[in-house]
Amino acid sequence: MSGANPVAGVVPVRLPPLGLTLAWAVVGLVLAWAVVPGLFAWQDPLQGIAGRQLEAPSLEHPLGTDGLGRDMLARVIHGARESLLGAFLAVSVGLVFGTTLGLLAGARGGIVDAAVMRLVDTLLAIPSLLLSLSVIILLGFGSINAAIAVGFVSVAHFARLSRSEVLRVRRAEYVEAAFGSGGRFLAVLWRHVLPNALTSVLALAALQFGSAILALSTLGFLGYGAPPPTPEWGLLIAEGRDFLATAWWLTCTPGVVVLAVVLSAERISRSLGARRT
Repeated sequence: MSGANPVAGVVPVRLPPLGLTLAWAVVGLVLAWAVVPGLFAWQDPLQGIAGRQLEAPSLEHPLGTDGLGRDMLARVIHGARESLLGAFLAVSVGLVFGTTLGLLAGARGGIVDAAVMRLVDTLLAIPSLLLSLSVIILLGFGSINAAIAVGFVSVAHFARLSRSEVLRVRRAEYVEAAFGSGGRFLAVLWRHVLPNALTSVLALAALQFGSAILALSTLGFLGYGAPPPTPEWGLLIAEGRDFLATAWWLTCTPGVVVLAVVLSAERISRSLGARRT
């Protein structure tokens, strides 16, 4: 009996990996910035202070000040709302339209499938930045139009993945039984096919959320996003590029935040994809 396990029958608690916990913490913090920025920043992000331009990080201004004397910590925190709302809109556009196209292509097959896949191939053949700029030129400048343009670029990715998932689920026995028992086409798609095909699509949505932030920051850096003086991460990086030698924090701070959010979203996406398998 000496070799008996003293804790037999006790189920060990499996904690999430440290990297995943850190990723959720980063995303949660940035979401809190977007919802209640006043709890984290006590300075006005739009109001500059005369004579306090380009101050280095200090206790009063933990991330320094920009060329107009505005607190960088406040601008980065308040910029989370603009960046996250844009990314959410972009992912929503891609998720809704892309999943709908993929669902129709995988469920209908035939000429519908061929037409949708040729459209997807065409969109994937165009560089994403060039396609985003083309859509913005058609719609006009602004943060909302930039988000719609980024979402339009991601439609092809969602359509291709959802189509493959629908084709996989359609071969399942319970789907065939639903059709065989007289189930209507749209009802079977809604009740059986779509819920079982969404797991991978949602994992892609988490990955696209980080990609959308990166794409919107790129467009903001180029001047196609939110106009000044709106605090937006890409615009903040662009405003500090002329002061890299003397005020590195103007560019490095929002750049590090964008990098952290993108990497965190990618880590969460990999976790959701692994959970599916």
